[in-house]
Amino acid sequence: MKPGGFFDVDRKVEDLAELKERAADPGLWDDPNQGRKVTQRVAALERTIEGVRKLESSLDDAEVLLDLSDEASDPGVRAEVLSELGALQRVLAGLERESLYFDEYDEHNAILSVHAGAGGVDAQDWAEILTRMYQRFLEENRFSVTVEDVSEGEEAGVKSVTMTVRGEHAYGTLESERGTHRLVRISPFDSNSRRHTSFAGVDVVPELADDEGVEISSDDLRIDTYRSQGAGGQHVNKTDSAVRITHLPTGIVVQCQNERSQLQNRTRAMAILKARLAELSRQERLAQIDEIRGEQGEAAWGRQIRSYVMQPYQMVKDLRTDVEVGNIAGVLDGDLDPFIDGYLRWRRLQHENLRTQGS
Repeated sequence: MKPGGFFDVDRKVEDLAELKERAADPGLWDDPNQGRKVTQRVAALERTIEGVRKLESSLDDAEVLLDLSDEASDPGVRAEVLSELGALQRVLAGLERESLYFDEYDEHNAILSVHAGAGGVDAQDWAEILTRMYQRFLEENRFSVTVEDVSEGEEAGVKSVTMTVRGEHAYGTLESERGTHRLVRISPFDSNSRRHTSFAGVDVVPELADDEGVEISSDDLRIDTYRSQGAGGQHVNKTDSAVRITHLPTGIVVQCQNERSQLQNRTRAMAILKARLAELSRQERLAQIDEIRGEQGEAAWGRQIRSYVMQPYQMVKDLRTDVEVGNIAGVLDGDLDPFIDGYLRWRRLQHENLRTQGS
């Protein structure tokens, strides 16, 4: 009994040998960013290959014990073997999940932003609900979260929230959330209790190291300072420590008010801007590839990716993967694993299809 399929161990062994040759080249570290990527990929492949080899060995041992228990008609040994197989199944599931993180940026920290869209106060309330959903998911999965900026709604909810998420596979885990999220419910802000549709946009970009990303000219920036509106103590509230940076060529605006000093907020805002500009460049390259390939009609930037319906029935459905969950309360309480797993498998399938088309 050998695990195979999605692991493609033989190919991973070949990739590892090639990467080790590159890692042994002293010139690799002339580009620290490239050196870091190669060594991270080597470590990830070694973990996966070692895990699969150990699993193969354990499965072989369990298979032998199972045969012996059948021959000896020993139900005690058989029950022990079945218990061991159950544990190995959980290990196998973990290895499969690990194999889904293959993208260049999957290991990066993530910058996650939620923005209220169409729908007025309902949309701002929806943006706050989504923010709470992500915070609960991230807390449950032991990610570190720093809220960089919050723009409160006038009546309820939030206009926007930006947070930095740090932890293993942070960007790879959250990439599935990027796009437009649609909510259908009886509006708590409608005195006639009518059903309303609200939208919120979620943006997720990988945080980049200092030596990664794009060069930004100071001539392309407009930098404004203002008094922080969020929590942070008397120092924050009495000084113009918050920073807003506008990138004039693209119109991208980032702001940060979490840090105590203006300099710290400016540094964080610049890091967020750099990450968003790098992601914009990557999306433009993908759009060019899509234009050459022909329209795919799937998960385009800014399109609706998921619907959350509270009335007249209850269901959350991802429109890319067709994953459906009836327990909307559980989803909004942070149970996002079915959607993230579904997206990672869908993404791997898209990658494999592209590789097949290119071969």
